[in-house]
Amino acid sequence: MATTQTSEQVVRAEAKWVRLSARKARVVLAHIRGRSVPEARTILAFTQRAAALEIEKVLRSAVANAETNPLLHWNGDDLLIKAAYADEGPTLKRWRARARGRVNRIRKRSCHITIELAQNPKAGQGRAPRAAAATTTVAAAPAATADKPKRASRAKQKEGAAA
Repeated sequence: MATTQTSEQVVRAEAKWVRLSARKARVVLAHIRGRSVPEARTILAFTQRAAALEIEKVLRSAVANAETNPLLHWNGDDLLIKAAYADEGPTLKRWRARARGRVNRIRKRSCHITIELAQNPKAGQGRAPRAAAATTTVAAAPAATADKPKRASRAKQKEGAAA
């Protein structure tokens, strides 16, 4: 949630003490590192891991930081994920009773997720506008289907088998 001044301006957002293993978060972060924000949002929306929800929250926070910073006023769609990493947080240690009076240790791990955004160097180059489509289009008759023999329907096959 801080902005750091370097040779290249970077906007950063962190989520601390997220109840998620850093190892599991790193798997999802590897998918979005180096990608544009809209592309990363799409990837996170279709990723079926619990870490994707937490990472999406941090990404939204970083974009909001970039858009509302009075010195920058960056457009969220023109940003690039410069860095995305998960550091280990504190581990809660719990005990689980086992057979014959023994115990096993349960480690409830946490992590700190950080995402840094930078201005996309290709942001100034917008996509070329598409040429206007022709207003009158004539559907071509499918010539290839006339060559193929048609498959008989199931009702006709049953009639033929019964006869």
